[in-house]
Amino acid sequence: MKRRYFIALLVAGSAAGGVARLEAATTREVEVIAEKFDYTPDMIKAKVGQPLTFVLTSVDRIHGFKMPDFGVRTDIVPGVDTRVTITPTKVGKFAYFCDVFCGDGHEEMAGTLVVEA
Repeated sequence: MKRRYFIALLVAGSAAGGVARLEAATTREVEVIAEKFDYTPDMIKAKVGQPLTFVLTSVDRIHGFKMPDFGVRTDIVPGVDTRVTITPTKVGKFAYFCDVFCGDGHEEMAGTLVVEA
């Protein structure tokens, strides 16, 4: 009886580990470069239910990255990769923008996440 219990635990643990590896493998990474008044790219496409990691880098100064529809807010520091992962749950267009003032033109520093079914 103990042997069956042990084997059942071993199989269940292996299956759970496989699921975790599968999830990690399906997370898509998108590099976003922040620079005075601009994000590159300024439009990103994603699928509902597919985890998406933004790898944020600044080339010139501290910028912000805010995506209110997903509750995301972080600083982007030059020379440091900042990673933010979301899993979109609905179709639509969602804004992201800089919320750290970087001079005239700051209000134009924005982009769009387009989530498709």
